[in-house]
Amino acid sequence: MLPTLRQLQYLTLLAEHGSFSRAAEAAHVTQPTLSAGVQELEKILGAPVVDRARSGVLLTAAGQEALRRAKAILAQSEDLVQAARGAGQPLCGRFRLGVIPTVAPFLLPRALPHLRTAYPKLKLFLREDLTNRLIASLKAGALDAALIALPYDMAGLEWAHVEDDELLAAAPANHPIASQSRVDLGSIDPSDLILLEDGHCLRDHALAACGIELSRNGGDDDGEGFAATSLPTLVQMVGSGLGVSFLPAMAVEAGLVNHAPVTIRPLMADHPSREIVVAWRSGSSRAVEGRLLAEAFKSR
Repeated sequence: MLPTLRQLQYLTLLAEHGSFSRAAEAAHVTQPTLSAGVQELEKILGAPVVDRARSGVLLTAAGQEALRRAKAILAQSEDLVQAARGAGQPLCGRFRLGVIPTVAPFLLPRALPHLRTAYPKLKLFLREDLTNRLIASLKAGALDAALIALPYDMAGLEWAHVEDDELLAAAPANHPIASQSRVDLGSIDPSDLILLEDGHCLRDHALAACGIELSRNGGDDDGEGFAATSLPTLVQMVGSGLGVSFLPAMAVEAGLVNHAPVTIRPLMADHPSREIVVAWRSGSSRAVEGRLLAEAFKSR
């Protein structure tokens, strides 16, 4: 006998919610029904998958392994359903797209009208989040594709190119950088840098593209400097004279710095840019639609 998809779903909900009552509510079944389903799963596997305690539910080692495989099986089952429903009709019906916050406000406004026109039956559900969480959701089957920026660890994923997004230097209006037509990276003091906080891939892209390593004895890594949680906040900090930074060209072109006392200059460096891509799980049935989305974003 093999586990049913319903039993695997019960396990994933139990792991997510940490209690039988909340998992049963999320599954829209009674608690005894969910408990019986988990017990049957344990009989089939020949090992307990959860430890029941007053503090909640904890997965056993066997439960952790079963959960990992259950997520993959449920994701593939979802792919099967979506592939069948959309056979011969790409980008028709529900499509769950993740987007990183340093791309979403600048690329989507110019691309979504075209998508609505080209694919009127598409029901696009958007989730904005950091790259690591989007990729985790992608691999778990909670997303169909993600609009992210490279370089990044893309193991288990495939992707299609959208565009290269140049990185530009940003400084207060009266900063010495303003006198340079192209900014010499050697003229930037790493301790003067303001970057997005840890977790934003743009932070790593900017440092890698410009060949800069922040010292643990200076800059914002030791807590003595500054870090921003978003690009608009970063621009305001630069405009207030707190330091210099790097901004993606798509954000500048979208008007991010139009009302701030900030000087923008290109960088004197080889390929100071990040690559914007649409990514999906390797082997996913949504691969064709991922490539179509990339082409749609590329053409805007």
